[in-house]
Amino acid sequence: MKITILCVGKIKEKFYKDALAEYAKRLLAYTNFDVIEVADEKTAEGEEALILEKEGARILGKLPEHAYVVALCIEGKQKDSVEMSKWMENLMNHGNSHIVFIIGGSCGLSPKVVARADEKLSFSKLTFPHQLMRVILAEQVYRCFRIMKGEPYHK
Repeated sequence: MKITILCVGKIKEKFYKDALAEYAKRLLAYTNFDVIEVADEKTAEGEEALILEKEGARILGKLPEHAYVVALCIEGKQKDSVEMSKWMENLMNHGNSHIVFIIGGSCGLSPKVVARADEKLSFSKLTFPHQLMRVILAEQVYRCFRIMKGEPYHK
């Protein structure tokens, strides 16, 4: 099984980098995990559609052809941790060997990226900084594997 987080922009803050590195290290016991970053665009008022188009093209250019693609967006389905674990296990049991989670930049995700996704997932109706969302997602993926393996996890 391979899990990839495909995201826009680089993490600048050391505490986010450290947290993501910690979960990446923990995930090695369960899966092949990586993070792919594509360049972000400078935000400009009134240019959101153009920004989404450019960032979306970069994301689509990095998507592996046969991966199961999950777009993180507000309009996606919300799951609790146990539901997400069962969902991931079901994907794996049905031949999906590579799951790619996509996190957009400050303007969100291009409609073309959302259309390409096999599924939309929402962690909340709240908006999170995209750097923090990487850490939250990595933690939840780690938690999912712990649940799948019947290992203890914080409730």
